[in-house]
Amino acid sequence: LYRMYTKFCQSKNWVVSDMDSSIGTVGGFKEVIFEVSGEDVYGILKYESGVHRVQRVPQTETQGRVHTSAATVMVLPEAEEFDISIDMNEVRIDYFCSSGPGGQSVNTTYSAVRLTHEPTGIVAQCQDQKSQHKNKEKALKVLRSRLYELELSKKLASDSAKRNSLVSSGDRSAKIRTYNYPQGRVTDHRIGLTLYDLQNFVNGDINKMIDELQLFQNTEKLKEAGELI
Repeated sequence: LYRMYTKFCQSKNWVVSDMDSSIGTVGGFKEVIFEVSGEDVYGILKYESGVHRVQRVPQTETQGRVHTSAATVMVLPEAEEFDISIDMNEVRIDYFCSSGPGGQSVNTTYSAVRLTHEPTGIVAQCQDQKSQHKNKEKALKVLRSRLYELELSKKLASDSAKRNSLVSSGDRSAKIRTYNYPQGRVTDHRIGLTLYDLQNFVNGDINKMIDELQLFQNTEKLKEAGELI
């Protein structure tokens, strides 16, 4: 998914900046946080929020059985200081040595920063910069966005109870899309659209799906407006 989105962003001439990542125990990522800058980024990528399922036959599977795995995607607009106010007296700050790549100067100094918002227990950290100050700035951005996410999830849950929304709260039950490798298909469950072009899709060619989601959402809004008149 990370590769798919970075390739899509490159095709749109958007700038992708890695914020933080956690490597999985069996390869790949456990979590990746990255920032995307460009024109109408949130308006286009917001439809990707939700649970993405992957169905495939692993190389270690001897019986040919299809295994299902899942990943949650959250797309958030960058929360500005006036959107979310953080009382730094409620934030615990921990400094530690970076465990990622970057050379000796990164790994032997306490440049990595972890912020814990004590009222909510939300944690944000950054270790990709050599400067402790820059890591703290980035971690604060992540923390602010995660607190924004918390408030946004509450609002989306409330809104979805009132109407059909394509922008998911990211709840684990909010399955939005399935990538089925044996059948070479991608299915978006919100609009019932299936594309038999999996290889190009996972290589970043997701425009058709997003166009259809935007069209569906705009149609629903027009219906709502008509009902209100």
